[in-house]
Amino acid sequence: MMDKRTLGQGLEVGKLGLGCMSISGAYGPRLSQEEANALLRAAFDLGVTLFDTAEIYGPFIGEEMVGQAVAPFRDRVVVATKFGFRLDPADGSNQGFDSRPEHIREVVDASLRRLGMDHIDLLYQHRVDPEVPVEDVAGTVKDLIAAGKVRWFGMSEAGADDIRRAHAVQPVAALQSEYSLWTRYIEPEILPTLRELGIGLVPYSPLGRGFLTGDLRPGAMDLKDWRANMPRFKDQAAEANYRLVQALLALAEAKGCTAGQLALAWVLHQGEDIVPIPGTRRIERLAENVAATAIALTPADLAAIERAFPVEHVVGGRYA
Repeated sequence: MMDKRTLGQGLEVGKLGLGCMSISGAYGPRLSQEEANALLRAAFDLGVTLFDTAEIYGPFIGEEMVGQAVAPFRDRVVVATKFGFRLDPADGSNQGFDSRPEHIREVVDASLRRLGMDHIDLLYQHRVDPEVPVEDVAGTVKDLIAAGKVRWFGMSEAGADDIRRAHAVQPVAALQSEYSLWTRYIEPEILPTLRELGIGLVPYSPLGRGFLTGDLRPGAMDLKDWRANMPRFKDQAAEANYRLVQALLALAEAKGCTAGQLALAWVLHQGEDIVPIPGTRRIERLAENVAATAIALTPADLAAIERAFPVEHVVGGRYA
């Protein structure tokens, strides 16, 4: 079984979680419920205890799939979901931000029904709503915690000031933000703020949406894949970024692991308060990711990775 790590306020989970966006169709066809059951059961058997979903995944169907899949071991895992958007109930289309207190309460009740649970372990604000003070958001989640519907409060992609303001009202257990070898914007200000306040970090896309594995060669991606339109995956940017990945592949071969495992091990070595949530649709890739938790990197290894993959050489923004 993998080692455990503790996020803020005593939330203990396996040191690697599972991002569940892809099971509802984000990176190809949606898995069947039977396939999702097998994947999440395999993750649990490997020591994964943090399962991350959101109302917008699917939309809506992602929570249903996760709820059914973890039902046999519900009392031994942490299930995270998110609010923060106004979704059309008919077709699930995103109508914009919405973190009004009354909407948060509505979303939590709907998420609980879809998950088939009586409480949400970790509830994230998916994105900060510029129209609603974070103090109001934190206060609403505080009330939901008092009511027994939620256990821990999280934020996602929030800045340092918003984190401080929310944390003063209701302690924030975890911040979920993109963090990997090619996305390190949180390091100057946000990560130090988390550590000052005792908040854990849950990095999503720790494998750069698959690019850091070396499997996504420039020009080979299906144009129907939504990543194909992201700046880092396009044309000359992809070529330049893949040269960095080739250097990572060489280091991984020397270390006796895959490039993806080395990239995950690098994230895990950035602190004991970090629990990455790589997503996958395949049990074999899941096992590969979990095996990365056992890779020990020396200071010399970490320095070599930094030299081979200087973040200032990454070309293209995260989003269009």
